[in-house]
Amino acid sequence: MTTTTVYGGVKQNRQVRDLMAGADIVVACPGRLEDLLNQRLLTLSDVRIVVLDEADEMADMGFLPQVRRILKRIPADAQHMLFSATLDHGVDELVREFLHDPKTHSVDDVNAEPDLMTQHVFEVEKADKFEVVRQLASGTGRRILFTRTKFQAKKLAKSLTNSGVPAAQLHGNLSQNQRDRNLAAFEQGDVNVMVATDVAARGIDVSGVELVVQVDPPADPKSFTHRSGRTARAGRAGDVVTLVLPYERREVSRLLKAAGITVRPVKVTHAVGRGQGAHGGQGADRQGLEPRRDAAARRPAWRRERQRRPG
Repeated sequence: MTTTTVYGGVKQNRQVRDLMAGADIVVACPGRLEDLLNQRLLTLSDVRIVVLDEADEMADMGFLPQVRRILKRIPADAQHMLFSATLDHGVDELVREFLHDPKTHSVDDVNAEPDLMTQHVFEVEKADKFEVVRQLASGTGRRILFTRTKFQAKKLAKSLTNSGVPAAQLHGNLSQNQRDRNLAAFEQGDVNVMVATDVAARGIDVSGVELVVQVDPPADPKSFTHRSGRTARAGRAGDVVTLVLPYERREVSRLLKAAGITVRPVKVTHAVGRGQGAHGGQGADRQGLEPRRDAAARRPAWRRERQRRPG
């Protein structure tokens, strides 16, 4: 069977040529697919099976109107399959409109925390945040750092690289070729750090990611789950660290509760030298944020700030 892909961010000529040559399976993004349909460069009249993957993510990204228009061009007697983490935000309407007498298959709750995943919440001051991030990014294994915006992803990746921690970027301001190149560098181990936004990281399937750092807290529990799910895969253990500034504590507390995560926040600062805390406090151990192995527990643990007891 022949397969071809249709997506935006690149010139359409090669995609059109592949479609003209004929394909049994077309894997498409809705924007470019509808564009080609409107140019009458392909038809969907012979489609027998249509699969809508990650429908909830397309809903969040505003693609449902395009998806609906595309589905209306597909024969009603074609087999329709829909995969979605949730059935809200219009996904339920798609089910009612296009799936007739559907059979539903449910898997584990999307909020279920994998047994091999360890969650951490680090409370940091704004002045310490970059150095904490830099230390978290400095290990030898693969790690993904999430930011809320494209600008923040670009800025953080450049700052890490300039500080001696090579980092690739993955966000919407990059062309498809740039994204493919950066993702390949991450997969092949040319760089161990990927700084990404939520949207750009959808569908990333890279094995051996040992650490996910939420540099900025996610907007909702679903994003928290998707970010966390980049690690602790295929039977491997993984850690998820969420960084929290003082004014974000209440927001993150609500987020964790909604996501079904129970974890005690830990105050951390960046390392400045042995016997001295980040703010010069005598007696504080060197603050190390590199994951270490706890021989008794056989799972990753984290060195945390040791505060001198009052008095």
